[in-house]
Amino acid sequence: MTRFAKLFGCGRGQAVRLPREFRFPGDKVRIRKVGKSVVLDPVTDDPEVWLAELKKIPADPDFMKRRKQPKTPKGREFLT
Repeated sequence: MTRFAKLFGCGRGQAVRLPREFRFPGDKVRIRKVGKSVVLDPVTDDPEVWLAELKKIPADPDFMKRRKQPKTPKGREFLT
């Protein structure tokens, strides 16, 4: 679904007036930039809800193949 929203100044920042069907519950959202896009995500204070949403994100099957982490050195500093 694509709609347009009104931008307006708010103090030293900028605000967006969201259409009713795009409104979020609560009084804050998480904001991040992805390329040229700005993404708003709802914020929850309930960790169970947050974990349930996190589990919906599919795992990256190639993560370990692309990972470039050196092997842990063997030495006395890592022994307890």
